Amino acid sequence: MKVFITGGTSGIGLALAKHYLAKGHEVGVCGRDKTKMRLDEEKNKSDWGKINKLKIYEVDVCNKELLGEVVEEFSNGKLDMMIISAGTYANNRGQKLNETETDNILKTNVVGGLNTFEVARENMMKNKKGHIIGISSVAGMLRYPSASLYSHSKRLMIDLCETYREGLNDFGIDISVIIPGYIETEKLKELNNGDASKKPFIISVEEGVNIITKEIERKKERIIFPLKMRIVVNILRLLPRKLLALILLGKNKKVLKK
Repeated sequence: MKVFITGGTSGIGLALAKHYLAKGHEVGVCGRDKTKMRLDEEKNKSDWGKINKLKIYEVDVCNKELLGEVVEEFSNGKLDMMIISAGTYANNRGQKLNETETDNILKTNVVGGLNTFEVARENMMKNKKGHIIGISSVAGMLRYPSASLYSHSKRLMIDLCETYREGLNDFGIDISVIIPGYIETEKLKELNNGDASKKPFIISVEEGVNIITKEIERKKERIIFPLKMRIVVNILRLLPRKLLALILLGKNKKVLKK
């Protein structure tokens, strides 16, 4: 199987790349800055499986033409799976984003996400088969006034998956959206001063990959986990939006004061 992962050079994307390599699949990954890629230092680890089947590309997902070229080169027109994991985060609940932070989220999470969907669609439509997986967040499931730009971008990923699923349903192309809670990636640790253990219902990267890959294999349309987080989010979604905003934004202000 030929698997391409945007944002597959770190975090959950990297963990998924390692999983599919260990299973003997051909894997292509891309990131926009090779100096920040965490792949070369891990190439000799035993859990990488058939490392010769890994191809690494330096590509910005905002560049649709270049992304299309490398995906075509990797897959030779026979892409089986595209995992859209490229994304960036900045918190604007309680503080304003600067121009760079805003541009990064809009370009990477929005423009880049749409570009990747289109590249995958164009490749897979040739063979009338394939599986596109978009990685979102439970943050995208909660709609309330003053939600962060990041949350809105993750909500868009959910909407894009549902839209493309409807559009491609008759052409043999499956669409799944992954909606995780907190996963203990290195990036999450960095955002929390090296310790993310107090995040609610946090799970390890290994546990997250196990859940994701099992549900992908089943071609499940929507993957929300862990179970406790799914239950809490579904309860919060029942609240009036203004009340939900008071609860979440009030909690965020307390965090900022600490």
